[in-house]
Amino acid sequence: MNRAARIGIIVVSVAVFCYAGIGHVMGRSPDDRAYKSLTVYAEVLQKIQQDYVDEPNMHMVTAGALHGLLESLDPESSYLTPREFTEYKEKTADNAGGETGLTLSKRYGYIIVVSVLPESTAEKAGIKSGDILEEVAGFTTREMSVGQAFNLLHGTPGTSVKVGVVRSGKTDPDEIEIAREKLPPEKMLTQKTDPDILAMRLQTLNGGRAEQVRSMLLEAQKQGVHKVILDVRDCGRGPVSEAIAIAQMFVPSGTLATLRGQTISTQVLTADPKKVVWKGPVSILVDGTTSGAAEVLASAIEANHRGDVVGERTFGLASEQKLIPIEDGSALILTVGNYYNADGKSILEEGVAPTEVVQAMNDDSEDDDDTAASADQRKHEKAEPQPLSADDPVFQKAVELLKASAPAKKAA
Repeated sequence: MNRAARIGIIVVSVAVFCYAGIGHVMGRSPDDRAYKSLTVYAEVLQKIQQDYVDEPNMHMVTAGALHGLLESLDPESSYLTPREFTEYKEKTADNAGGETGLTLSKRYGYIIVVSVLPESTAEKAGIKSGDILEEVAGFTTREMSVGQAFNLLHGTPGTSVKVGVVRSGKTDPDEIEIAREKLPPEKMLTQKTDPDILAMRLQTLNGGRAEQVRSMLLEAQKQGVHKVILDVRDCGRGPVSEAIAIAQMFVPSGTLATLRGQTISTQVLTADPKKVVWKGPVSILVDGTTSGAAEVLASAIEANHRGDVVGERTFGLASEQKLIPIEDGSALILTVGNYYNADGKSILEEGVAPTEVVQAMNDDSEDDDDTAASADQRKHEKAEPQPLSADDPVFQKAVELLKASAPAKKAA
């Protein structure tokens, strides 16, 4: 770094320091902690510039500080540099772009797989929910935000990306290559598991899903079905508006969810008796792969005592993010609101606890040495989403509860 640039950094730091100090003295802010934080940041920046063993790359230092600042808030908040933001905009706008089908968050300091979209290339490659992605495209995720991981995993259809996967009970990562492909339209699997019970597996809650559910419920009534199972395991995509629209088909009154945040108007999302379609018993299947809008749906059914929620506690990702561009071309993905259930509990912090706890079968019985071979085998075995099975203990329990429930109410 040349002398002029070094002087510039120091001048900016001093300016920040002075601004913070003057603001503190003049009492321009009711919260003195903000000014204290600025002065500490300015002092640390100066010390790095003056005393670090080598001449630091101050652009990288600043970007690293901003990444850390956002990630210290929650797993979904991110800082994107100007280059990363440009790439992010291009990839979110490219509907024809390729992706892997992973829903991600951050846990233990690394990127973690929350759920895997059925039929996606990630599922075919053997990626599972709970897998820790230690590396993506050769970059460690220890310093990576979810937004950065999104950029790396999305790309031109037909290309691929390598990830380092660490699984439970292992310390060394397996290197797995995942193809990027345009995902096929999500399917809603339906099946009669009993003359009186209809099961629906919702892979996502993307736009239009509520209308599909409504049509299926009306058709089920014509066929003499009186009880319904909604399976939202592995469901981690879609807007909360779809979840609320589906919940309104079942819940006749009460609060479905509340969205609250420091800078947004509180939104109380309520039931509407005019939108009720199904008055019979209902059960929802959930586990740790259930996240986001699907959690809001499960929570609305549970907190209003409308039906049983069967399985394991959900992941806890029900929140709203806002994309905030910055003048230098960078951007923030900032969490601005959290969803709360009808009892006022934060879904983000607590997830949704099932009314009937049932652990799913553990399918991790393969020999670790055969990981690559078994993944290759799954590429051919999972061409279609698997239907609900009597061997599934969560599904079994839901059927048992529905059979023991009171007869369905007749539609008005």
